[in-house]
Amino acid sequence: MTATRASVAAYPLLLALGALDATGYSVIVPVAPAIADQTGAGPATIGLLVASFPAGMVAGFAAAGAAVRCSPPRVVLAASLVVVALGALGFVVGDSLPVYFAARALTGLGSGGIWIGVTFGTLERWPGQEYVCMSRVFAAYAVGGLVGPALGAASGVHGPFLAYLALLMVALPAVLLVRDPPRSRCFDTDRASLRTRGFWVASAAILFAVLALGVLEGVLPLHLAERLSQAQIGALYVGASLVVAASGALSGGRPPRPLVVAALVLVVVGITLAGMVASVPLWVLALLLAGAGIGIANTGSLGLLIEAVPVDRIVSAAVVWSQLGIIGYLLGPLAGGMIAEELGYGAVGLVPAAAAAVAAAMLLPARRATAQR
Repeated sequence: MTATRASVAAYPLLLALGALDATGYSVIVPVAPAIADQTGAGPATIGLLVASFPAGMVAGFAAAGAAVRCSPPRVVLAASLVVVALGALGFVVGDSLPVYFAARALTGLGSGGIWIGVTFGTLERWPGQEYVCMSRVFAAYAVGGLVGPALGAASGVHGPFLAYLALLMVALPAVLLVRDPPRSRCFDTDRASLRTRGFWVASAAILFAVLALGVLEGVLPLHLAERLSQAQIGALYVGASLVVAASGALSGGRPPRPLVVAALVLVVVGITLAGMVASVPLWVLALLLAGAGIGIANTGSLGLLIEAVPVDRIVSAAVVWSQLGIIGYLLGPLAGGMIAEELGYGAVGLVPAAAAAVAAAMLLPARRATAQR
């Protein structure tokens, strides 16, 4: 197989791995009530259980970022899949909260490694096309977010994670059989890049995008439940995920700064509208706007990162950028939930608006500097 054909064969696998990784984020959502019934856990405990996944991811990003400097991304991916599989196995054989907490954190740890492996597996194969190819990876993650709830629809705790474990076992041999590029790129770290304005502009953009997603998924469903059934809410979010995927993919290759500016407006308007109204047609419009903005912001933030940091020295920047993004998924539901409880859902838009203000303030000097050059 030629190098070109090997790269072409690898790309669908990398996209599928991204979708599989995203499945692990969301498979627990429909299972959470069953865990609560089985263990007697309350909402706060279940919330901590769900949050232990992104907490594990933060550590996974760092561990995989160190590994990818001395090992091919394929090796990082294979090892990460094994770690995720062990976490899924904990939910299959376990029946207590301590086991579930350990399993969820372990799954998050491996998930962080999958993201780094997919990212650098893409970067090493398509030099010069990183921006477009990675925008499609973001789209694959959005599509994968639909699979988790589908698996989670199986009854009980063990069944959904057994199905997820089976998918992981199918993926592992495929990763091991894919050939590395004959001339793998050498990725190195450059901590000086973490002090550049361009890096922090990109980080502010990804933090905004993921924080907005956290508000969309973690706060607004309770508001939508005032008029919609659980199945109707699920259908609405399936549609929103498809919009995130499509907008992210279609944005690839376009100038990133205008993308981020457009995303700030779309997301703030969409989430604010969703919180202020109680009309189903307006909710559909609101989630369409917010979903499109989140997809565009994901792609735009990646473009800003690639503009700011040479790809061959992007390891440190990519790890910290990823960590800041996932922290946004913790902050969004936390801040949004507090504001909804104190001020009502009509004020939930203040959370993405505050993050948008920070991102816009950082973008403005960057645009002036570009114009002066």
